[in-house]
Amino acid sequence: MGESQTRPYEKIMAEEAEIELIAEQLRHAIDLLKADINMINRNVAGLEKSADDHENRIRNLTDGVTSFRVWSGLASGGSSIMSIVALVKAFLLG
Repeated sequence: MGESQTRPYEKIMAEEAEIELIAEQLRHAIDLLKADINMINRNVAGLEKSADDHENRIRNLTDGVTSFRVWSGLASGGSSIMSIVALVKAFLLG
């Protein structure tokens, strides 16, 4: 009779040990997943920063091209005006 009473107790203890082992494995898996999520968040933040940086570079280059076109247009327009002034001057002064 003593043997039948200790076996259920041993079985319960073995099951509790197995449950504790599974719980520890799950806690470890959760910790690994949290670490992966943190790494992914850092990578996403880095990519967002990089995208913003590229966007700013493109805007700066576009502004530079626009300024160059404006100054180029003014310069060629200025030389046209100077040509007309020289022509009028040559015509009037003979």
